[in-house]
Amino acid sequence: MTEMSQSIVWYRLPFYYMKRLYDWVLHWAETPYGAPALFLIAFAESSFFPIPPDVLLIALALGLRKRSFWFALICTVGSILGAFLGYYIGYALWEQLNLKAFFFKYVFSEEVFNIVVKKYQDNATLAVFTAAFTPIPYKVFTIAGGVCKISLLSLFLGSVAGRAGRFFLVAGLIYIFGPPIKKFIDKYFDWLAIAFTVLLIGGFVVVKKFM
Repeated sequence: MTEMSQSIVWYRLPFYYMKRLYDWVLHWAETPYGAPALFLIAFAESSFFPIPPDVLLIALALGLRKRSFWFALICTVGSILGAFLGYYIGYALWEQLNLKAFFFKYVFSEEVFNIVVKKYQDNATLAVFTAAFTPIPYKVFTIAGGVCKISLLSLFLGSVAGRAGRFFLVAGLIYIFGPPIKKFIDKYFDWLAIAFTVLLIGGFVVVKKFM
């Protein structure tokens, strides 16, 4: 194997393992343990797990459309409870166990973390909501929320609004449109989430300005 081909293999290695992890998450939809797995994955994703729970939520909802909103509720509750774990990691363990070295190397970058810390100086609830609803890594915000010691009420309100809005939107689209909507969600959901959040934040700015 040439040096160039070896570099290509090492370059593709993270994507290979991420695809394996993605497939592992997806396979739970074909087992009797789909709902508990959805809860645990949603819980873990809020603090350290890399694959978003939407992957399994979509698969389960497509398999049992009548239970789409039940799966969305499970996903929402698991994710919000996981947010408190992320908060605890930042609040109590970040400095004590020097977890920043691990998280900055394997979970998210220090640059992104510092940006989030600055966001919390403006509006903590809105910052949590933005991360909870959009493709922005939610775990960065939950852990940074603990480090910055934002109020638990801000974490809760932002998480409920963002996570419930995101997961119930996905479940609602599948419940109404069925399998054809999956391709649309896979292709455009992130952009729609970003656009919706920009409009919502713009609305807050307008209201604040005129009031």
